[in-house]
Amino acid sequence: MGTAERLRAHLVRAGLAGVVGTAREESLRSYRLFAARDPRVLIGLDPVGAWGEREVLALMADRCGVSADPRTTSGPERIDPERTLAALDACAGLLAEAALHRVPVLLGTGHPHRLLGFYAVLADALSAAGCDVLTPAQGRCVDITTRFGLRTGNLDYVRGVGLVRGATSRRPGCEPGAHTHSPLPVRVALAAAADAGGPLPGLVIGDHGWVCGAGQLGFASVGLADVNDPAPFVGQAEGAVSVVVPVDDGVRSDDYLPLTRYVLNRACLSQ
Repeated sequence: MGTAERLRAHLVRAGLAGVVGTAREESLRSYRLFAARDPRVLIGLDPVGAWGEREVLALMADRCGVSADPRTTSGPERIDPERTLAALDACAGLLAEAALHRVPVLLGTGHPHRLLGFYAVLADALSAAGCDVLTPAQGRCVDITTRFGLRTGNLDYVRGVGLVRGATSRRPGCEPGAHTHSPLPVRVALAAAADAGGPLPGLVIGDHGWVCGAGQLGFASVGLADVNDPAPFVGQAEGAVSVVVPVDDGVRSDDYLPLTRYVLNRACLSQ
């Protein structure tokens, strides 16, 4: 069995692709909110096109493999593992190019509990290849509006990966950090890098608001997204986001490491 075949089997076995844990009801709700331009679902993207609910569903069917039938309103979602593999190959191509030219990179996640390890291994490999792994605005306060009201967090970096930590955290520098879809952390980081005179990232790697917020500002961006997060896929369709890998973003953190190894092998960056 080849490398791609082994990873395909892992994707399905771990619930990263194939039948996934995301519910159809949750996806359709997100598509409706995106069509209504709800900022909680736009996560930093300012779409150019007229994306109605049906258009979003059609896009997600094309990019992820979910059912295109709007009459399918319940049950688990499905991600086509072939689409995941193809996107991982495209991701590897971007990382290989970044390493070849030794461009500065910025990494960040809104899912530190699950995805920190995935990005941290990428950060290590890119650093070893000669890329500067940027950590601008470390410790800077970030005010994020949530369903519970305004919450103040601090931008922190763990193993080169940006995340938001609660302002009352007593363990700075330790994981896991807070779950957030907000684009504000990447905006704060990029603004701080610009104010300091650079360097600015040639590639941003992340998810949620990190990938959409950076892409909207014109930075090459790549990352992971679940089927209930349409914004990165719309951003890719409109050219704001470079590559989006469709995966379930709620499985065990260790289950993402084979994806990292696959990407680094494809990019010839394995250590």
